[in-house]
Amino acid sequence: MNTKAKLNLGIGFLVSMIILLVVLSVMNLQILTVIEPTNPVAGLMLQRALLQVSIVGVACIFAGIMLFMLLPTSINKPIRELTQGILEIANHNYEKRLDLSSNKEFESVSESFNRMAERLAEYRASTLADILSGKKYLEAIVNSITEPIIGLNNEKEILFINDEALNILNLRRKFVIRKSASTIALQNQIMHRFVTDLMNPTEKNEPLKIHVDDKESFFQAKYIPIRMVETGETESQSIGYVILLKNITEFKELDSAKTTFISTISHELKTPISAILMSLQLLEDKRVGELNPEQEELSKSIKENSERLLSITGELLNMTQVEAGKLQLLPKVTKPIELINYAINANRVQADKFGCQIEVEYPDKIDKLYVDSEKIAWVLTNLLSNAIRYSNENGRVIIGAKQGEDVIEMYVQDFGKGIDPSYQSSIFDRYFRVPGTKVQGSGLGLSISKDFVEAHNGKLTVESEVGKGSRFVIRLDSLYFAI
Repeated sequence: MNTKAKLNLGIGFLVSMIILLVVLSVMNLQILTVIEPTNPVAGLMLQRALLQVSIVGVACIFAGIMLFMLLPTSINKPIRELTQGILEIANHNYEKRLDLSSNKEFESVSESFNRMAERLAEYRASTLADILSGKKYLEAIVNSITEPIIGLNNEKEILFINDEALNILNLRRKFVIRKSASTIALQNQIMHRFVTDLMNPTEKNEPLKIHVDDKESFFQAKYIPIRMVETGETESQSIGYVILLKNITEFKELDSAKTTFISTISHELKTPISAILMSLQLLEDKRVGELNPEQEELSKSIKENSERLLSITGELLNMTQVEAGKLQLLPKVTKPIELINYAINANRVQADKFGCQIEVEYPDKIDKLYVDSEKIAWVLTNLLSNAIRYSNENGRVIIGAKQGEDVIEMYVQDFGKGIDPSYQSSIFDRYFRVPGTKVQGSGLGLSISKDFVEAHNGKLTVESEVGKGSRFVIRLDSLYFAI
């Protein structure tokens, strides 16, 4: 008999007992009204019969009530156990099992529940094993990388770090995993640099000089954002960062050797070049002797090439000073017009040669500058020289200055063929020359100019449009204004 049938039987039994009690009560009332109350014996028997019937009726009602109360309890108990088991499974307690064998109706349900829990436990065990295996595999890969590498989440907590990174940071693994990089940065200068660069990224990414194994080493840090598409999402979200350090010590040493070599050669070349120019000057002196037209032409060609070679060696020396960090500034109070006039006078001969007209734009009122006038004048001279060479014959060039809010701008503008947008970001690189350019040059002028301006915490930028010319702008901030 199933539970539903038992419940129906209990309810039917209870209802039958109530009906029986009502019927007996009615019959008792009828008997009391029919039997003669004056008969003492009959009255006594009647009272006993009524008492017995009443006791039997009350007993039946009590039995029905008990049956009615116990039957729902027998149903609710397995349901409660089943509900509790489902909650345990939802809380990842896959060891939970049900024993409802005493209730035939729920026995099959409990068996199905136990099979499900067992399979979930097996799946969890296998999945956890796979995760642990994968984690160990990834840790092995990270530690096998010869370059230092650090992984952080969005909260700047360190998720993984390889042995190379621990070595250069002089830290132990158990003290950094799942720890805040910001907290570690309070006592570790290298980590402080990483956190600062992550929070305030800049275009400049200077190499790190670190002493590792009693040796001075250089590392270039690269910050790689990690993004992932969550389940059910369509757009990727940031989940952290990877800091990768590349050991550039070997390249730094080669670069230093190159800089030393160029510096030495440049110094050595200046002496014979100066001697050549002096000899040419003596040849041109008519007291030594007259030169025929062909000899004068050869002398002029030798002089031009010697001057060009001397200019290139000067640029190389300037470059080596910048690369070696030996660039020294000797600032003094200077009017911008003085720098502009210097550049114009230095390029006067070249402008006359190309028939180029130089126009000056200068405001009535402008602040003075506190700069190394020799360096900034060199920059303006170089920019003006380029503008003249890249202008059309008999063209014009504008050089000027203007006052801005907490900034002074000096600019040189030509109206030549301009620079293709694809090359504008590369023209300040060393030795770079725009493809197809016929104008001779070393490719160092703009690079050195940029270094000189940035040494003053300034900026050198270019605005150019093909067919309309170029405009180079030097911006110096208020730190270098004269008081």
